Amino acid sequence: MKFQGQILKMTSFDAQPIQYYLTLSGDLIHMNELFGKEITIKHTGFQCVNCNENKPIYRMGFCKSCFFESPYASDTIIRPELSTAHLGIAERDLQVEKQIQLQPHTVYLSYTGDVKVGVTRNTQIPTRWIDQGATFALPIARTENRYEAGVIEVALKEHLPDKTNWRKMLQDDFEGEIDLADFQQKIKEYFPADFQKFYSEGEELWKFDYPFEKPEKINSFTLDKKPEFSAKLTGIKGQYLSFEGGNFMNVRGHEGYVIEMEIS
Repeated sequence: MKFQGQILKMTSFDAQPIQYYLTLSGDLIHMNELFGKEITIKHTGFQCVNCNENKPIYRMGFCKSCFFESPYASDTIIRPELSTAHLGIAERDLQVEKQIQLQPHTVYLSYTGDVKVGVTRNTQIPTRWIDQGATFALPIARTENRYEAGVIEVALKEHLPDKTNWRKMLQDDFEGEIDLADFQQKIKEYFPADFQKFYSEGEELWKFDYPFEKPEKINSFTLDKKPEFSAKLTGIKGQYLSFEGGNFMNVRGHEGYVIEMEIS
């Protein structure tokens, strides 16, 4: 089988184990069915996720000009505490920013080899946690907009990391249970005084089962350095495809790349 097209991040469905689908310009490929099969990937070009032009990808699937101009790549995507839509102030496009920022958000703890704090729109639960390869996740605050969640995250990340260490996430084979509720109790005192009303206790602990086994070694590669690659697919965790020999490809890190993919 041969496929060709623009890479977007994999779609996932929370199941036992999680089911993954890769989108290549309209083709939806069920990746779980390809475990044990030889996959050849060849990088042939680019297609910016915003302007669709064949321009080198700068970051997050955007070409350089779109990254600095599109409201979908604004600073508030990475730093929600910078949100200003609730004040009626535009950063790049107020209408788009209102759609993204003026909706319920969740502040959460997750375990990805370490316990971290993060923010997500409620509509992205549990997708956000699966994308980062979280083994467990626990909501700890429910806010009305992105700014409120961002302020809480800023206060808490002085005591917990807010980034996923991808290597630890892939190396982790934890089989017990991390007590995220205990972590929540310990950091409750660090909530900003004016934001205590958003604190949420007794939330459901989410657990995720990935079609993945920890390899003996980890070698992450990009299509920039290895434009053609062939190996058997062995598993998936987060947005990482795991190939034989401990080789990993971050699908989300290749959004906007155009490839040819052959399955044999």
